[in-house]
Amino acid sequence: MIVDSLNNAAKYYGLHPAFEKAFQFLKENDLANLADGVTQYSDDLKIIVNSGNGNSKEQSLVHFECHDKNIDIQVCVAGPETYAWKPREKCVSPNGDYSDEKDVRFFFDKPDMFFELNPGQFTILFPEDVHAAMISNGKIKKIVIKVKI
Repeated sequence: MIVDSLNNAAKYYGLHPAFEKAFQFLKENDLANLADGVTQYSDDLKIIVNSGNGNSKEQSLVHFECHDKNIDIQVCVAGPETYAWKPREKCVSPNGDYSDEKDVRFFFDKPDMFFELNPGQFTILFPEDVHAAMISNGKIKKIVIKVKI
């Protein structure tokens, strides 16, 4: 897992061939005015824009998840937004089977920690990062970029 400011995004271009393209999308667009929805931006990038009310920790932890085929770059546009996190290697209580169609695996495990993103900050969540998002007492706007591994 990585947490940083969009101002430092170029430091991470070398971690995946599509990261530079993903961060360039974020740099070249007016994030606050992007409409909610899902766009297949390229073969290796899917852009999800989501606005809505935050959830309690308990509500969000129902979706304590990780992915096998994608890396998430999650960007806070309006928030703050709190995340729950735990390394996958420490998760021992699966919540159902892996969904290949949705590329998601859920867990009943409790998180090791919580962290907060504020506008202009992002997190990169790799397949080994089990996470739950959308924790907030207020409204959130976020962008999730799904990067194919």
